[in-house]
Amino acid sequence: MKTAAEIMDSSVPAVSPDADARSAIELLAKTDKGAIPVVDEDRRVVGIVSESDLVLSDEESDLHLPHYLNIMGGIVFVGSMKGFEQRLNKAFATKVSELMTPDPIVASTEDDAETIAKTIADKHHNHLPVVDGDGRFVGMVTRADALSALVADR
Repeated sequence: MKTAAEIMDSSVPAVSPDADARSAIELLAKTDKGAIPVVDEDRRVVGIVSESDLVLSDEESDLHLPHYLNIMGGIVFVGSMKGFEQRLNKAFATKVSELMTPDPIVASTEDDAETIAKTIADKHHNHLPVVDGDGRFVGMVTRADALSALVADR
């Protein structure tokens, strides 16, 4: 059975959390993987930016203020402001750290294709950053990579 190290793409670029959000968007446009990992100075994966992070869903796109009541001249919000603030930050992200999904699930270079395919299916992800024994980013494995490795083994 093939391992992540054998089926991953090691040429996938990575981006820093402090990088300009526009640079991540441009990198995403250049790669056909649909996601790029976000790594710190030690190349440890701290996040991932996928195409879905760049798309505001219909409910987010108009950024409605949470419902509120006007009580005795003061505004009291009904429901959470936190969700609104998160959507607002994402809509106007200037840094990769504001755009990324933090702490993504990663695969190890030693993981076999079956384990990777199961993780991808269970977690509903299309991409997993691959890390070496020291936890440093070394490549990206996709759903298609894992499936083609499984089919080749049959």
